[in-house]
Amino acid sequence: MALFGSKKVNATPAFASAPVQAAAGSAAQVGQFYTYSVGASQELALSVPTVARSIQMIASMVGCLELKHYTTQWTGSKYEEIYISNEQWMDQPDPKVTRNFIFAQLVTDLILWGSGYWFITSRSQATGRPLSFQWLPAAMVNTVDQPGAQRFGPSDNITFNGIQLNTDDVIQFLAPTQGLLYTGNRAINTAIKLQQAADRFAVNEIAAGWLQQTDASEPMSAEDLSELAAAWRNARQVGAIGALNSVITFKEFSADPNKLQLVEARQFQALELSRTTGVPAYLLGISVGGYTYQNAQQARQDLYLLGSKQYLDCIEQTLSMNQILPRGRYVKFDVSDYVYENNLANVEREADFNAQNREDEYS
Repeated sequence: MALFGSKKVNATPAFASAPVQAAAGSAAQVGQFYTYSVGASQELALSVPTVARSIQMIASMVGCLELKHYTTQWTGSKYEEIYISNEQWMDQPDPKVTRNFIFAQLVTDLILWGSGYWFITSRSQATGRPLSFQWLPAAMVNTVDQPGAQRFGPSDNITFNGIQLNTDDVIQFLAPTQGLLYTGNRAINTAIKLQQAADRFAVNEIAAGWLQQTDASEPMSAEDLSELAAAWRNARQVGAIGALNSVITFKEFSADPNKLQLVEARQFQALELSRTTGVPAYLLGISVGGYTYQNAQQARQDLYLLGSKQYLDCIEQTLSMNQILPRGRYVKFDVSDYVYENNLANVEREADFNAQNREDEYS
């Protein structure tokens, strides 16, 4: 993907015919949002702050990028990109939602599930090529011929919410790696368990400890001990003062509060999830030695190269295939604006420029 500008010429769109709405039939469930769901496993994964933040950073980047339409010309030594006018769908793939929404949802599916899906809602009458799309939640799509986590190619047997779809009407985006819900399953489950353990101590209104009988009392059964502990807990929740007789004593745990909150374990698990998502740890607020950057522009470049590029390439190359665009025409994201046109960097350069001018005036 080039980050430098190339010359741009005007050209008529490859297909500008009036859109034709795709027939419902087998796709009757498409567009009925009351049946839509992203799945319990995705909701659970997004409840982990590190996972949610990683996806937010990548999705926000992909959602803000514009598509550029181009063809190539051989100059004798290399291919030169010649930009041409965008098709209508390149600026707004789904006329009902923003480009930010549909691309952000698509890249979220690519990260979590390893694949994403668009349904073709209209085609050109002249060429039969797609004119508009609609996002399909990957959690509701079942590839019958490839039921596992690994995708080996486009599926020839797709169902959506249990209803068969015509594969010619479905754009299949295949991520270069398996989804996070498969590769990071253990890391996500561990992070959730650590959070649940910390929550138990956070909501405990009394000091953790145990009740112990003295030698001057008769041994109590397990049932009696359970009832005594429950009564003690309930009484302490009602009032701060507790009362025990001479044969029962309360002993408090002497554990460090930091250990009870599992701070180090949760910090390490956050680092594990950073490795799994591919987003640099320092961008997620995780303190790790060896991760440094010069400025905000460098941070953007790291997010692009280490976290987002594999998904951007997947989307670009899928949307440039012959089933969508004529042979020899391609689309790509305009990454240069995101990486280099950094307002913070511009402010710094402007401040340095003004300071230099003041020095020159006084000298």
